[in-house]
Amino acid sequence: MKKNEKRWLWVSLGFSLLVLVVILFFTVDANTFALLQKGDPLFFILALLIHILAMCVWALRIKWMSWGLGYQVPLLHCINLVFANLLVAAITPSQAGGEPVRVHELYKAGVKVGDATAIVITERILDGFVLGLGGAFFMLVLGSMWQQIGSVYSYFLYASWIMMTAIALLFLYSVKNPLVLKRFLLRATRYIGKIRKKSRMEKYEQMIDREVDNFHNTLSMFISKGKTGLFLGLLCSACFWFLEAIIVSVILIGLGQPPIVVESLIIQLIIAIIMMIPLTPGGSGIAEILFTSMYSIFVPTSLVGILVVLWRSILYYSNILLGLLGSLVIVRREAADGT
Repeated sequence: MKKNEKRWLWVSLGFSLLVLVVILFFTVDANTFALLQKGDPLFFILALLIHILAMCVWALRIKWMSWGLGYQVPLLHCINLVFANLLVAAITPSQAGGEPVRVHELYKAGVKVGDATAIVITERILDGFVLGLGGAFFMLVLGSMWQQIGSVYSYFLYASWIMMTAIALLFLYSVKNPLVLKRFLLRATRYIGKIRKKSRMEKYEQMIDREVDNFHNTLSMFISKGKTGLFLGLLCSACFWFLEAIIVSVILIGLGQPPIVVESLIIQLIIAIIMMIPLTPGGSGIAEILFTSMYSIFVPTSLVGILVVLWRSILYYSNILLGLLGSLVIVRREAADGT
């Protein structure tokens, strides 16, 4: 690991631990230890295994999407590239920072760089589609149930769903009409240039022109010859997010509390959307605060601090360990290839 990466890793870990200590200070009391005695640690192990299973589903998504484009990438290779990607995501702003690792590892497995980039970009599109569809489901089908989390988060869910839906529709429309997306982005770039008083925006305009063409080719590639892989990838995306969302309910059972499956799906949807915004390395601090503020509505205050520690241990700290393991495999392979 490079010196700069180590620094960001320590920043991410330090910020997360600091927030967790503050949360525990304000939530742990005498009732906490009494409630913990009713817990079953086997459910914590089960929650970790569900998380690892979700990572394997992610790897299966990559394998099937690669197969859709005519490549045979071994599942074990896909699992390792997902693990290695987790470390990078943990030290970059937001949790969507491991794309270069996935592209590199797909290339190492014999996938062309352009196709590997197409697979990784489409992964994010599928995630956005699943999260957007999930938001629509909760708002239209569940009625007022999801509003229990509070008006602030309810409004945020509305705004996020509208934004993601608009982006998804714009992207889908750009498959047949890429010039529309180009014009929109170029106008936005020029407007930003005027606000920031920058006269030379040619470099950014050329980059937009190039990347929109790449994006158009990506979607066209999957629609023309990778439909089956795209569909299987969509199913894996839905399964991945569902598995990640039920982890909290499994932990709650382990703490002797009733599961809150529906409420957890809503809260995890909001957290997943916010965590994609590049605010802090790995979303550290932000995730803990959001989790505590929303789950405190449904979970006893005495346990919410312990709950966030266990949840973050599984979905963040274990990711770092898995990422180090995956990165070690890559380093050893690269060293062997260089000899």
